[in-house]
Amino acid sequence: MIRSQNQIKIESNSSTMSDLVFLLLIFFMITSTLISPNAVKLLLPESTSKTMAKQNVTVYINENYEFYVGEEPASPETLEPMIEDGIIKSVSNGETHDACVVLRSDKTVPVQYVVNVIDAVNAINGRTGAQHKVILATSPK
Repeated sequence: MIRSQNQIKIESNSSTMSDLVFLLLIFFMITSTLISPNAVKLLLPESTSKTMAKQNVTVYINENYEFYVGEEPASPETLEPMIEDGIIKSVSNGETHDACVVLRSDKTVPVQYVVNVIDAVNAINGRTGAQHKVILATSPK
């Protein structure tokens, strides 16, 4: 009987696979901590409508009736200039005629605080002749 001396051994090297999985794990851990869609934790009102818009500036009102423009705290007096600065910074082509301000308000906040943000954007529109919009962010029902 003739036997070949070359025998095929089926093996797989798992060290490279574990390195790859480890690198992917690190990548996803780092990228998930960089993403923070809601800088201020809110309980948003519910809605079935789905309006999508490019947001230039985000204004938050939390359950303690505190305003935030982006992640910076704001008062009712500083709300208008901070929104205007945010619109100017967010637009790269210099065309700030129709920016979109997304309002993320806790559902327990009285309507007057929401109206304060709308009034600030309307004051900017009146002064600059722009047509900035305010969109109220909601959570799905």
